[in-house]
Amino acid sequence: MSRTPAADLATGAAERLVGMVANGVVGVGIDAVDIDRLRTLLGRRRHLADRLFTPGERAYAALAPDPVPRLATRFATKEAVMKALGLGLGAFRFHDVEVVRNGLDAPRLVLHGAAADLAQAAGAVRWHLSLTHTDGVALAAVVADGSGGDGGSA
Repeated sequence: MSRTPAADLATGAAERLVGMVANGVVGVGIDAVDIDRLRTLLGRRRHLADRLFTPGERAYAALAPDPVPRLATRFATKEAVMKALGLGLGAFRFHDVEVVRNGLDAPRLVLHGAAADLAQAAGAVRWHLSLTHTDGVALAAVVADGSGGDGGSA
């Protein structure tokens, strides 16, 4: 019996999900950012963007006619990572979590410094990230995937 591309896609997604569950989800985090509120804060505090976002994140956002929605999804990601690790604000610097995008590839997470150390201590070896925004709200959902004791790699 021949399989359709949709069936192959569904099977692949199911296999990835089973792998995540078998390896153990360390945590899930979600965060929403009001885009206009972030726009106001960035306008009032000249150096806030430098403190919150890496040079790469700022450069990527600057490619858009309106960079604030892209910055808002990245800020939501940083908070969602903290939540996925069961941590609160101040656990690590905002620059320690970076959203990287290469060309048309999906955005991915890169952790540095204290965030990387805390993720390793929690057993998080892979990250799953989904970003979206409307005209008013930016959302990020993050899943920290663990090794489940089998020595899995990122």
